[in-house]
Amino acid sequence: MKRDVVVTGLLRSTNRRATKLQVKPSTSPLNDVRGRLERLEGQMQKLSELVRDHAEDMDRLVRIVAENSDMIRRQLLRKHHEKVRVRKHLRETDVSREP
Repeated sequence: MKRDVVVTGLLRSTNRRATKLQVKPSTSPLNDVRGRLERLEGQMQKLSELVRDHAEDMDRLVRIVAENSDMIRRQLLRKHHEKVRVRKHLRETDVSREP
């Protein structure tokens, strides 16, 4: 008896799995295409906004890097000029000390 209950239960679950979900038929294929087209246009608009934002971010980064490299270049140039001045001063003092 227990076996019959188990087998009956298996047959019921198998029959349920075999049935496919029914998809709602759209009112017309043209409406379905319009809906898909509208969704695609919305996705394209969102993608365009994301690309534009990315380009703006990249421009900002390029500007920041350019400003930083310019600042570093100025600092290095300033240090170099200081070294040149010190060397020049040392040479002048060495020349004045010689008899």
